[in-house]
Parts: sequence; structure tokens; C-alpha cells
Amino acid sequence: MSETTSVPDTTPAPRRRRQWGAERPKPPLPAVHERPSTTKLILGRVAIWVTVAMWMLYVLTVVVTLFFAGEFDTPWRVIEGASYVIVVTFLTFSALMYLVARQGAFERFRTHQRTPRAELDRHFAHAHRPLTVLVPSYAEEPAVIRKTLWSAALQEYPSLRVVLLIDDNPNPQGESAIARMTETRGIAQEIALEMAEPAALFQTTLEEFEEDWDAANGLLLVEGAYHDAVDWLHRFAARVPREDHVDDFFIDEVLLGLADDLESSAIAVGTAIAEGSTLPAERVHELLRRLVWIFTAELASFERKKYISLSHEANKAMNLNSYIGLLGGRFVEEHTEKGIMLRPAPGGARADLDIPYSDFVLTLDADSLLLRDYCLRLVHFLEQPENATVAVTQTPYSSFRGAPTRLERLAGATTDVQHILHQGLTYHNATFWVGANAVIRMEALDDILEIENDNGFEIRRYVQDRTVIEDTESSIDLAVHGWKLVNYPERLSYSATPPDFGSLIVQRRRWANGGLLIMPKMWRRVREQRRAYTPLSLGEVTLRLNYMASIAWASVGLIFLLVYPYDNRLVSPFILLGALPYFLAMASDLKYCGYKRTDVLRIYGFNLILLPVNMAGVIKSIQQGLTGMKIPFARTPKVKDRTSAPLLYIVAPIVIIVYSGFVAWISFQQGSWGTLAFSLVNALLATWSFLANVGIRAALVDTWYGLTDWMWVEDADTAAAGEADAAPARDWRTVLHEGHPAPGARGVDEIRRAAETRSVLPASATPRYDTVPAVGADDADFRRPSPVTETRDENVSVSA
Repeated sequence: MSETTSVPDTTPAPRRRRQWGAERPKPPLPAVHERPSTTKLILGRVAIWVTVAMWMLYVLTVVVTLFFAGEFDTPWRVIEGASYVIVVTFLTFSALMYLVARQGAFERFRTHQRTPRAELDRHFAHAHRPLTVLVPSYAEEPAVIRKTLWSAALQEYPSLRVVLLIDDNPNPQGESAIARMTETRGIAQEIALEMAEPAALFQTTLEEFEEDWDAANGLLLVEGAYHDAVDWLHRFAARVPREDHVDDFFIDEVLLGLADDLESSAIAVGTAIAEGSTLPAERVHELLRRLVWIFTAELASFERKKYISLSHEANKAMNLNSYIGLLGGRFVEEHTEKGIMLRPAPGGARADLDIPYSDFVLTLDADSLLLRDYCLRLVHFLEQPENATVAVTQTPYSSFRGAPTRLERLAGATTDVQHILHQGLTYHNATFWVGANAVIRMEALDDILEIENDNGFEIRRYVQDRTVIEDTESSIDLAVHGWKLVNYPERLSYSATPPDFGSLIVQRRRWANGGLLIMPKMWRRVREQRRAYTPLSLGEVTLRLNYMASIAWASVGLIFLLVYPYDNRLVSPFILLGALPYFLAMASDLKYCGYKRTDVLRIYGFNLILLPVNMAGVIKSIQQGLTGMKIPFARTPKVKDRTSAPLLYIVAPIVIIVYSGFVAWISFQQGSWGTLAFSLVNALLATWSFLANVGIRAALVDTWYGLTDWMWVEDADTAAAGEADAAPARDWRTVLHEGHPAPGARGVDEIRRAAETRSVLPASATPRYDTVPAVGADDADFRRPSPVTETRDENVSVSA
């Protein structure tokens, strides 16, 4: 096999400098979770009951000893005591939900049985329903996109389409932007050309076997073909530059992991041949067809912003919605003065855009990677009879190990712990769609479809974009329509973690925004289920409530505890005893995920300096609830250099540290030992976290930048000149499309003069109006029908 090159063969760029205290390079955790012991399950249940018991004892102690005994003899003292009990109750509730979720996860890990490889091959032995992988991308580095598309293209699935949804400006300005856009547009074709040679080779081998179905000769074909595939993967992996730990994962786990899998099969077949054994012809056929599946995928790219008839709203949800709404349709491009419009193509007529329908859609973030059997296992799960009502299945993503910075290591630790908690949500039927990756039934998406009509354009909305955590709201929409969501209990997907404080702020502020806005929709579902005499379980309601609102009450509650000098009599040992199971359980989970138990203290300090970030997200939710204005989607920056942090998020952690130290000093003078211990621990852990994860030098740079940024302004002369220009002359396309000018626009005489002086367009630029159908009821004949459950008002603007 000759080699083609899709990955630039250049000298690898220097890696990000590894910080002291960062994680050493290490392999990822196994795909199948370690089976928890009986002791671990028993201790988990004990932790839940101890937490509940300690809270009850604390409340009884405060109410009976202090309130009924007359210790709080003024209204303000009563309010102070009641508020403290409420804060402690909410924080204890969040700790309890953590324990409940992890216990559910371990119950699932204990009973999970991995589907054997041969069963997967048999299940997909016949013609199968297609799967389309959608990779939304905005301002991503081509190297990041390339790895993601490769991990999707090498999936072992019989009928696979991979589409890169490019959301950048289709007409970029500047040499670097143009170069990046050009490279991004070519990645899909680049990968398709790279895979063409092995795909053709293995297809020929399969056809050779299908001519005579000789099992003995077929085993020789299998052994040789599998070794060819292994050699190809090794040669390709050798050409990929290793610039960071994500490259290491891509090479070692995606490429070489697949090679090791295929090599083990080749060795097994070779051993069978040496022993004189044989396999049924059907099994040999499955083994050969597997290679064809791996190296055969259709790759394409799509840019919604090229078409004025599609939504241009700046968020990932509408990028996905725009393409999903076109699935199963054939369209022609109508050129107008404002841009290109998509119109349904009449049956039999040539279409400019023909998008096949897909029964399943896999949404995959452009910075995520999939292991080789992700699609095969998740679609197999969806197609089991008992899972007919499952709309979405996913593997909550894990972090790339070997992070070069302390902050990325800690953020990765929280990500891996969250993976466990998401698995526990499924145990209580409280799963939330996590947008980094998910396999979705189109039938379910059709159920939650909403259609808007804006300026005559049909805007299809499957995934909600009302909040920046669009997958969370869509989870509630699917549940309302009777669909279930399931987290597949394996580690099959991985996603990037912010490496510095500035990029982490963007991500965590987005995560904290939107949960409160979705709460009313969830409570409506609770009431409707109760009226239908099918009430939701207590576990589902409480876990969903905690998932959507815990950031709000935990942030507010912790700030109250940090700021307000509560009466020392409200502090009780029962609070510490009630929190102890939570911290011990998290320490155990960190060890389970390959981290240190002491990282639980680092994560606590980490969360302290993120308090202002979480509060900013909560305030944004309240702002959106009051004003009805959508919050812009903020993409998490992915750059080789450090991302600058806003001034507020540098100053606020310092204020928390200084104030905690001040409260500790006052408490020491007053002999308030409980408050002293709490404030001192907060001050020490927050100080360590700030120094380790932000750093003095970075803080000084970002502070200076934040203080001086106002001095720099954009030169608006060019923009003003552009606004002052006269409106362009209306050509015949605009007249036919928009009709007679509105009052104040150019009159008929000006249009006539413009037509007389305008040069004749070349024939290639003339749109084919004979293939463009009229807009009306007949349009439904040219696209897949989709049920509509709700129609929104037409006052939602769609920029064109």
C-alpha cells in the first residue's frame, strides 16, 4: 500500500511547559469501570444515612436548644438563626445528592456486562440504519478539528456520514483567518482521500471472499488484511506530530489502540490457521466486513452562514438545528442580491444540495475524541427492544490524562468525578444530555421540533437555544414527550479541559448560566405527571433539581457563610460530621479515577476562587429571566498560549482570601473557635489555589490589562464610511425576490436606469429558475415531513 499524506509532516511545535505539580503522562482509565466491592457499596449507603442523621440532629439541636430555650430573643436573631439553618440545609442537600448519585453509579457498574465483539458483529450483519455524525465548529484550530474528524471517521459502523458544521464567517478577513478557513474547509476531503486507498483494498478483499465463500481461504484473507490495516495505522500514526497530551491520546488510543485491537484479531486468526481450525463462513464474512466499515465513511462539510434562509444565531444549538432540519431533503440554491437561499428541489430535478436522511444523529464537539467502538456499542444499545423509548444515549466525557498544568489537572479531576455522577443520574432516570457527545434518534428530535417563520424563512428548532446550556433544556423537552435518556456505563469519549484560568472562566460561567431558567419547565412536568397519576420518583425530582439549581444556592450559601459573621452558637460539630461523608466519598472517588485523595482539598480551594465565576453565571440567568434577552454563547478558548482573565475574576478571589483572613483574626480575638477554623481553612486553601492555578505573574498581567484596556478604542472611521455609502442598486434578482420597493426606497425609474446600465451576467451566474418551485403547500413533497408540537411567535429575529 502506498502512502498519502493528510497530516502535515512538519517539525513538532514545542509542548506547553509542564508545571510543577502537574500530572505525569499516563494512560487513560479502562473503558469498562472497575467493579465496586460489596464493602464500597455498603459504605456508600452508610454515608447517605449518616449525612441525613447529622442534619436532623443539627436542626433539632438548633431549634430545641436555641430557639425554644429563648436564646434568640430578638427578631433579628431569629432571622439570623433561620437563615443559617436554611443555608446549611441547602449545602447538605447538595452533598446528599452527590452521595445518592455516586451510589447509583456504583450499582450500575456492579451489574454492567460488556457486549461481546462477536455479538456486535452479528447485530450489524445485515443492512443497517444510517448514522450521521455532526461536528459543530466555530473558530477552532484545524489541528483540533482534524483529530476529532479522524476519531469519527474510523468508527466501526456500516453506514456512516461525518459532517463538519463550519460556523465561522464564510468570508474571513485577514491572511491568517483566510488560511485557517481554507485549511478547515479542506479537512473533510483530506481525510476522505487518505482513507480511500485502504477502503478500496479491503472492499476488494471482501468481494474476493464473497465470490466463493471458502472459509479456509477466507481466514488467510482475514489474516493478511488485518495485518495490512495494522501496518497502515502504524505508518499513519508515525506521521502525526506529538505536540501535547491530546496528540498523545489521539495517537496512542485512537490510532494505535485500533491497531492493537486489529492485531489481536489477526494473531487469533493466525493461531486458528496454525491449529488447523476453521470458522463458519458467516463469521469470516463479518471479520472482513469489519475492516470495510472502519475505513469507509462519507465525509463532508457544511456552512449554514452561506445561506440567508438558515438561522445565523450565534450559538451551537442553531448550528446543529440548521443542518438537522435539512436531513432527508433535496435543495437548489437561489442566488439573490442579499445572498444564497435554499429552496426545495422538485422531484427528479437536479439538486445543488442533497442531504440523505439519517435515523440516528451523533453530535460531537470539535474538541472531543471517540474510541473506536463508540458508535457500534451505543447504536446497538438503542436498537435493543427494551430501549425503544430511549431518545439519547451517551458516554459522559472523560478528561485527557497527563495535563501539563495544575489547573487542567484539577479541572480534569472534577470532570472525571462528574462522569461518575452522570452515570448515577441514569440509575434514577434523571439523565441530562451532555452536549459534548450523544447519539440521538431522529424520531425523538422530531417530537420536540418547533418551527418558526421569520421573514418567510422556515426556522427549525430541535435543540433549544434559549440558554447557553441547550442540552439541559432539551433533556426536559424529551422527558415531557415520554422519551428517556441513558448514560452508557463505559468510558468511550474524551474532551479537552481548559488549561488556564482565563479559558476556565469562560467555560464555568457558561455552565452556571441557564439552570434556573429551565426550572419552571421541570416543575410543569412534575405537576403534569402527578395529574396523570404517574408521579416522578423522589430520586429523579431531587437529582434534577440539584443538577439545575445547586450552583445557584451553593454559591449564594457559601458567600453568606464567608461574609456574614454568624453567631458562634449556630456552629455545631454536627455540621462537620454531616459534611465529612461527602468529602470522604469524593476523596475515594478521586482515588478511583486515578488521582490523589488529598486532591479533595485542592478542589475545595479551587471552587472558592471560582465562586465569583459561578455567581456571574447565576446573575446572568436572573438577568435573562427578567429581560427575556438571550445570553450570547461564549466559546471556550482553545489556544496554545494563556487566555487573559477579566479583572473582576482576578480581584474577587483576592477579596475572598483577604476577607477570610480578616474574619479569622476577628474570630480569634472573640474566641469564636468554630468560625475561626472555617475562615482559616478557607483563607489557606483559597490562597494555595490562587497561587497554584492563577499565579502572581499572570494575576499582575491580567490586572494591568484590565485597568488599561479602556484606553484602547477601535477606529470607527471605516465603519462610519461604510454606513454613509448609498444603498446598492437593486438588480433583477432582488426585484423578483422582494417585490416593489417599500416607501422611501429606490423608485421604478431608478431601477430601470440601473437595469439599462448594468452589464449582462455570464450564463454560469444565472440561476436556474426553471428548477425552483413556488413556495407553497407543494414544498412538503420535497422534504421529510416532521411533526410540530409547538409554534413560537414570529418576533424572534434571525439575522441574515
